[in-house]
Amino acid sequence: MNRLCMAYRQLRSVRSGTTWKQLLVLCSLCLLLPGRIVAQKEYNVLQNWFLLRSDDNALFRHLLRQSTNHLEKRTATVARINTLNDWKKRQQWARQTLRDAIGPFPERTPLNAKTVRVLHKKGYRVEHLIYESQPGFYVPATLFVPEPLTGKAPGIVYCSGHSPTGYKAHPYQQVLLNLVQKGFVVLAFEAVGQGERLEYGDEKTGKSFVGSPTREHDMPGVQTFISGSCQARYMLWDGIRALDYLLTRPEVDPARIGMTGRSGGGTQTAFIGALDDRILATAPECYITNFTRLLQALGPPDAEQNLPNIIGRAFDEPDFLLARAPKPTLMITTLNDYFNHQGSRDTHAEVSRIYQAYGKPENFGMVEDIAAHASTRKNREAMYAFFQKTLRNPGNAQEDSVEYLTTEEIQVTPTGQVSTSQKTETIFSLNARQADKLLADLQKARKNPGVHLPNVVREAQKLSGYLAPNPDDKPVFVGVLPKKGFQIEKQFIKGEGDYVIPYLLYVPSKPNGKAVIYVSPKGKASLTSNEEVLTLVNGGCHVLLPDLIGTGETGPGQWAGSNYFQHVKMDGLGYDLWYGSVLIGRSLVGLRAGDVVKLVKLLKRKGATDVGGIAVRELSPVLLHAAAFEPAISRVALLNPYVSYHSITAHQFYNLDFIEGTVSAALTAYDLADLAASLAPRKLLMTNVTDGKGSEQTQDVLQNELSFVTSTYQHAGFPRAFHLTTGDANNEILNDFFADWMK
Repeated sequence: MNRLCMAYRQLRSVRSGTTWKQLLVLCSLCLLLPGRIVAQKEYNVLQNWFLLRSDDNALFRHLLRQSTNHLEKRTATVARINTLNDWKKRQQWARQTLRDAIGPFPERTPLNAKTVRVLHKKGYRVEHLIYESQPGFYVPATLFVPEPLTGKAPGIVYCSGHSPTGYKAHPYQQVLLNLVQKGFVVLAFEAVGQGERLEYGDEKTGKSFVGSPTREHDMPGVQTFISGSCQARYMLWDGIRALDYLLTRPEVDPARIGMTGRSGGGTQTAFIGALDDRILATAPECYITNFTRLLQALGPPDAEQNLPNIIGRAFDEPDFLLARAPKPTLMITTLNDYFNHQGSRDTHAEVSRIYQAYGKPENFGMVEDIAAHASTRKNREAMYAFFQKTLRNPGNAQEDSVEYLTTEEIQVTPTGQVSTSQKTETIFSLNARQADKLLADLQKARKNPGVHLPNVVREAQKLSGYLAPNPDDKPVFVGVLPKKGFQIEKQFIKGEGDYVIPYLLYVPSKPNGKAVIYVSPKGKASLTSNEEVLTLVNGGCHVLLPDLIGTGETGPGQWAGSNYFQHVKMDGLGYDLWYGSVLIGRSLVGLRAGDVVKLVKLLKRKGATDVGGIAVRELSPVLLHAAAFEPAISRVALLNPYVSYHSITAHQFYNLDFIEGTVSAALTAYDLADLAASLAPRKLLMTNVTDGKGSEQTQDVLQNELSFVTSTYQHAGFPRAFHLTTGDANNEILNDFFADWMK
């Protein structure tokens, strides 16, 4: 029906210049579509099951349910805290858990701060500067200093939100200029991916190739997760180093330091405020809710707002603020924010308890106003008053009118972009070097495969969040489609959680005891007429075509990633669901691998003597993990797989569809080649392998990248069991690979 609607919209959008021949083509498309829709529905399993047929958001609901379970346990734990001593233990736990999730920060190297230029305005001066948060990683910033100053003044670090122009946008200038006019020294720094710090910038247009600042964060963010780090680590360190610089200024009183920011800046304020004891007062704006309401209302946010396994560790947003008590903190909220306000109120109620236990209830508060995700005058004036009181800088909290700095005045770098003004590192380049180091470590470990490979399987199970499936679940028969020489049974079986796995089981008239599971990111409907499927079943093999969760009848639903980025369309899931799995210490790969193993065991119970697997593109890692975990999968064929997780980290513009097949922190313990090697001596086929961009690789390059797999099969005494091919049609390759099963 969606395609029919699309065709209708195309007809409605026809302009006067369209020829009758073009119209005829469009009308023909409309006439053909109903037949295709009927053909697709023929293979639907869930269409007549009222509670299951709209299950295309099952993956999100499953991840949400697991997150909720962790968070409910946390809520119960905190509810039992009654003494100040117990609260202090919770604070210590919260800080350590946060540090563990973020990982160690980089070395504190020289800032090498350089003042670019100075502007003198009425009542204040503006100093534009650039500092290095890490060597060669340049951060533009602007210092606003009141003039004249009669002594040391309180200092505030300002963190801007997800704005294409960074802190230069007028809503941010409104705050910055009011604070400096009220006697605060304010340092605003540029976050990566916005303002003058685009990492995926188009020099011709001056805009981002990939879209909004959120997308600028997501692109390298996934790569940092694969390497065992996170986007937050880099962005928070930029903010901590901004504080380092502010404290070098002779105008600033180091005992009176504050931090504030809105939206993404509120995120940084909450995170850094929980970690850095030098900050006396914080005022996160339009961010603090709780994870339960955040996920229910919005889903997982962008890369730097997600930390590995943070929810799985039973950490929630109130813990950011609990960690600071009894230091002054003000929650700045709006009632119609997409950061749900009920979550804000719940957090305020919980955090108030620890301030009461400290005997400092006046140090914690919340202001709210009627607005969407935006700044309001009421909230800004509450923030001015909060800092005037807590940083001991009394004055009038009423907002002053300001004269905004012009685009030319507020620009820091000569060209308007760090990347075109000087050679600079990016999060991509810094992480790529880290990934190279991890690969070098793996290559050393591979020299002792007897120790390395068992460890690979254990770590892959742990890092992917694999759960062994329940062997007692029984399939539900739905119907049958008789075909010439075979029949197709429509069935489903319970998955890992409260969702089902719909599948088609091709049953040959003369079975040979062999069975094959065939998985595709486009779902089972894309495989029903495949020549290789028909060849297998006509050769006597049972063939099972499932819709793994998030594909076919079970997704991706509203989480499709087609419009996620500006520079390219995605075929599969957006990043949100992948982030949802990272937050609970799992992966879509591990979840789906468990369901594949369940189906393998089902086929074994039905009498299959051997079970093989075939996977296409981004589902290849799923089958590879499943086979490494389940010896009953006797042979594996991967069609158009990507060669490695490392290859994804090595390409700035990697193939976005590959992300759902990745595992957070995988490179700290293994890569796909290690899993492939663990299968020896079972038969393994890899054909038309690509790099992380999706570009097909030559045989020479592949032999080098997969040399460990080749050598492992050779040492096992089965060199011919590993097949690496390029160029041939998939059906011919698979016919050869499974030929001995169809004799």
